[in-house]
Amino acid sequence: MTPSDDGNDDRGGSHSDYTKHDRDGGNHGRGERDGRGRDGRDERGWDGRGRGRAYSDLPPRRREGLDDELIESLHRLDGRNYGTYKSLIGDWDYGAFELAIDRVQSDPYAPPSSLRVSARPEAAGLSAELLETGDQRIAVADFLTRAFERNVRRFARPSSVQITRPGQEILRRSACTVTAERIEIRIQVQLPARGRTIMGHTAAEIFDRDLPNAVMETLDFTNEAAAEYMESLRTHVAAYEDHRALQRAISEQGWIAFVADGSILPRRSGISQLPLEDAVRFEAPESLRRTVTLPHAGEVSGMAIEPGITVIVGGGYHGKSTLLNALQRGVYAHVPRDGRELVATTPSAVKIRAADGRSVTGVDVSPFINHLPGGSDTTSFSTENASGSTSQAAAIIEAAELGSDLLLIDEDTSATNLLIRDTRMRELVAADKEPITPLVDRIGALALQRGISTIMVMGGSGDYLDVADRVLMLDTYRCLDVTEAARTVAANNPRERSDEDEFLETAPRVPARVTRRPDRSKTRALGVDRIQLDKQQIDLADVEQIVEPGQTEAIAWAIRGILEKLADGITPLVDLTGKIVASVADDGLDVLTAYGAKQWPAHLAEPRAIDVGAALNRHRGLRLAVEPARPEQPEESEQPGELAPPPEQPENPAEPAHSE
Repeated sequence: MTPSDDGNDDRGGSHSDYTKHDRDGGNHGRGERDGRGRDGRDERGWDGRGRGRAYSDLPPRRREGLDDELIESLHRLDGRNYGTYKSLIGDWDYGAFELAIDRVQSDPYAPPSSLRVSARPEAAGLSAELLETGDQRIAVADFLTRAFERNVRRFARPSSVQITRPGQEILRRSACTVTAERIEIRIQVQLPARGRTIMGHTAAEIFDRDLPNAVMETLDFTNEAAAEYMESLRTHVAAYEDHRALQRAISEQGWIAFVADGSILPRRSGISQLPLEDAVRFEAPESLRRTVTLPHAGEVSGMAIEPGITVIVGGGYHGKSTLLNALQRGVYAHVPRDGRELVATTPSAVKIRAADGRSVTGVDVSPFINHLPGGSDTTSFSTENASGSTSQAAAIIEAAELGSDLLLIDEDTSATNLLIRDTRMRELVAADKEPITPLVDRIGALALQRGISTIMVMGGSGDYLDVADRVLMLDTYRCLDVTEAARTVAANNPRERSDEDEFLETAPRVPARVTRRPDRSKTRALGVDRIQLDKQQIDLADVEQIVEPGQTEAIAWAIRGILEKLADGITPLVDLTGKIVASVADDGLDVLTAYGAKQWPAHLAEPRAIDVGAALNRHRGLRLAVEPARPEQPEESEQPGELAPPPEQPENPAEPAHSE
């Protein structure tokens, strides 16, 4: 069994000798041979008795028929105008599965055509015991998506049949849904053409050979070679169930993260999430080793991190950021053989980093930024071009507002002046001349008053040793507990501390509803880093826990739903994001079609509510219905400064005050 490049095993056995003739006793010879479907119409939309109009004049009518009829129709379409492909829209019976052709691309250069494959789990040989819980069904659907993607590469000509290609995380996706009664796989097919002329014979090969072979190889757990395939499925489901159980154990034990002994944390490169071969396996420091019992892995030992402030130190290239990155992705389950299957973090953990130039709307950054020159207010500030320190301060406040209980911070991607201000600089620049209160002065109150823990990589300053509850050192990827040594260093090298005692909760922000203008409507996901809504682009490069483009697309439609449907001028932002993600968890990603996503979306993936909120916070079109409550302040004239006051609400709320 050879591992595939996405962390899964390729299926043992082959269906390369499979043909649709022997799927269920032979499908050929069924139905009419005159090219008409069960509704009596041919591929042009005519009923053979002089009635009906061509499909160029009439919206496509769904046809019903057998696979043979579909194949024959494709042969008959050879050489015709590309638009005639629309006559194939309908439902086709392949015996072992059903194929629905829902949308046909308008021309060869348009997005591929949309199809759905459906089958009964019992017909595929899926045991009912694997479909009893929601977690099991998500894991089975994830496995089938990966299997179909591999089988498309095995059986189909390049780029002709497409499905979402998953990463290393096990997620709920619209590409495949599984219930106790039904399996549905959503795919896209690039219908072949020469110029704008249909290549019907080539298309017939795709629907007669390539696609059926990929489907049957994916959905056959019953043949003689399927035992290894079934075992791979069970292993996949077990990995997901164990991770979910580990997250529950973290909550029950009062921890914030857990890294199992034997985990492989290093990746092959900075642009790959595949495990590094021959990497040093993780081993917990004895002082932090704890044991949990999981449903499939049994008793597992590893490092448990308790709430508070954890500082990760060590030399460059020794694994500090590698550990933090593993914790960052520990909010998700991972596929077997990824190496991080038993790395788990509290689900609301957020990576915080600086993001020069991002938009900020109505955020109370006064815990970190205050008494600006000119007296500009920072209890509800907005800017469309935040500096590094301002953006990171806003990100911390926003994460707290969205309910995060764990911040993950790496000094390499942070604004230094927000993290620290050393003794010499404090002496040189008087406190009343410095508007920034560094995180080192607030981090203790953030943990004690707000219950928000921090795990931080810090290699360039010892100031955090004073406030750390524990200090971990990475030495050539070996993790050591050096808390006592760090306290000794701090005691021997004292510094004057300026800890702040309070970190008060900020008032929730309430988004205003906007109205979409049809003449400028555009909703696109551009990889994992950007969303385009109409003329605005949302930069998500600093929202690092979005791991698949399908999550970005789902977030784009969720933002549409929040701002155009759910916002009522009363409900806080945190409740709106929670509501829309809860509806996805309850009813599936198809709920996003209510906000404009196309029917039967094929490439969506479930996002976290906290990431939906992070994206909305970066949207330049966000407007607040009610300004957050702020303490009384003496009236002062507005003066220009780095942080501008909130922009005035435009008469047309859909028209942003600023567009790119």
